[in-house]
Amino acid sequence: MRIELNVNGTLHEIEVEPRTTLLDCLRDLLDLKGAHAGCEHGVCGACTVLFDGVAVRSCLMFAAQAAGTPITTIEGVTPGPGELSPIQDAFCETHGTQCGYCTPAMVLVAHALLADNPEPTRDQIVEAISGNICRCTGYAQIVEAIALAAERMRGANRPRSLSK
Repeated sequence: MRIELNVNGTLHEIEVEPRTTLLDCLRDLLDLKGAHAGCEHGVCGACTVLFDGVAVRSCLMFAAQAAGTPITTIEGVTPGPGELSPIQDAFCETHGTQCGYCTPAMVLVAHALLADNPEPTRDQIVEAISGNICRCTGYAQIVEAIALAAERMRGANRPRSLSK
């Protein structure tokens, strides 16, 4: 079947089998490798993408279901080529990346959280990432990264201007 997907602001007209998952479509047909295949049962969260701003498991959704709805992958969150989003930068700064397998999904979950709640508590951050498994960090650096990104995005971490 022929569908049109809006991925990272670009329209893609592609041919898919009705059984093609959004994850397989993104990785195999659109060459967007940031969403990772983990458990392929929706448990680990490695395949998370934003579906109209909401974090979803792309392994549990058919590509055809996504037609007409904006999809954002990790490749689409940067402000420009060679740049990092404030959330990606915070993950790097706090060492929240470790092996990196879960990182794209964690960053996207953080984007969804901070879009709805620019000043989350630690408990709200923990709850937001609770559906995503990381086997490296113990989550402390990931929580720290999201809190730092929230602070920076609110402008609370900017140096004070020097006035005379």
